[in-house]
Amino acid sequence: MKIFMKILGIAILIAIAVGFYFRINDDVLTGDRIIGIAVLVSAFILMPIFLAVRWRGKKLKDYTLSEDNMKKMRDKGID
Repeated sequence: MKIFMKILGIAILIAIAVGFYFRINDDVLTGDRIIGIAVLVSAFILMPIFLAVRWRGKKLKDYTLSEDNMKKMRDKGID
């Protein structure tokens, strides 16, 4: 999955570069479309995959601000 994320990330960066190349060479509409599709793919495909991979095996309870975690922070001296 990590290799897929790297390949997808590189493909998105290449697509953005190609979009800017088209914009520079007087084809603004095509360049904007390529850049827009690359941004959408990064937001709706790459980001959720990245978050799923990074959160795998972790407990959400450890990262929420609950009463137990507040008590642990007070005991350690962190305010």
